[in-house]
Amino acid sequence: MRDMMGLMKQAQAMQQKMADMQAELETIEVEGAAGGGMVTVTMTAKGALKGIRIDPSLMVPDEREILEDLIVAAAADARGRSERVMQERMAEVTKGLPIPPGMKLF
Repeated sequence: MRDMMGLMKQAQAMQQKMADMQAELETIEVEGAAGGGMVTVTMTAKGALKGIRIDPSLMVPDEREILEDLIVAAAADARGRSERVMQERMAEVTKGLPIPPGMKLF
């Protein structure tokens, strides 16, 4: 019965760590870039878009499609960076737990 109580305490501690990590991810900002930094996108580690910066030289009406593609590419870059931050934080929280490789907790 003592083992069960220990497991329950571990589960509660992990649940609190997960809640803390989720709150932290909302405050961490990552930046993605495209076009050699001419377009940058800022988002939280949870994926909420915070801002877009566009170099004024890209504001050419006839080249709208290029700008649109660069914005999409910068957003994808930022999203990839946010996923890496989430994985790093998750590894810290689950360190030492017997979780099968590839299992996603959120």
